[in-house]
Amino acid sequence: MDLATLVGMLGAIGFIIMAMVLGSSGNVGMFMDTVSVLIVFAGSIFVVISKFTLSQFFSSGKAAAKAFMFKIEAPEELIEKAVQLADSARKGGFLALEEAEIPNAFMQKGVNMLVDGHDADVVRATLQKDISLTEKRHENGIAIFKSLGDVAPAMGMIGTLVGLVAMLSNMDDPKAIGPAMAVALLTTLYGAFIANVIAIPLADKLAIRNQQEKQNNQLILDAILGIQDGQNPKVIEGILRNYLAQGKREPVAAE
Repeated sequence: MDLATLVGMLGAIGFIIMAMVLGSSGNVGMFMDTVSVLIVFAGSIFVVISKFTLSQFFSSGKAAAKAFMFKIEAPEELIEKAVQLADSARKGGFLALEEAEIPNAFMQKGVNMLVDGHDADVVRATLQKDISLTEKRHENGIAIFKSLGDVAPAMGMIGTLVGLVAMLSNMDDPKAIGPAMAVALLTTLYGAFIANVIAIPLADKLAIRNQQEKQNNQLILDAILGIQDGQNPKVIEGILRNYLAQGKREPVAAE
């Protein structure tokens, strides 16, 4: 579980609710308005649906889960495993890799292609295509939440205009001014909340996840091609260490 996403989002929501409670002397109900909810929450969702296909929209829920529940191998672990595989292939050939335990599915796919005897060009093209398609799927989820972050404030502005029109058209009725003003203000609040507390943070975190997974897969691709080329395990390790931050390269080499 990603504690940064969970703690950050819950902390932001908690402080907003605390401000509501303190600012309204405990009467949080004054921040609830059915018309504003319909305009901003329901309106934003349907506008986003209109910008994407239904399958893309509903798959965004699965993508959002990656912002909270996401486990990815550290590059150091992948390098260590790649060196082990390279050493095994150098000693016993590609068939020696057939029984190797490989937790990473993408690495397992590459090793299977080596065992099956595919040419280097085929291995490179297949794995590179896999990386590109995976990145594209992730980008669809990111685009949906970015779109929600753009649409929600706009729907809040629309709600504000609706509330102002209702207020100005009922200036002769003091009792109607209050509810209309509530719609005008709360829709702006809801739109800003959805965009800045939920949608944009999720989009940014998913972009980070996408970059991490892409980098790991590219590391694995280089490792598979190095193994297929028969390179020395130490040479492969040296090449793969370039994927690590500068401060982490030397400790891995020492190990």
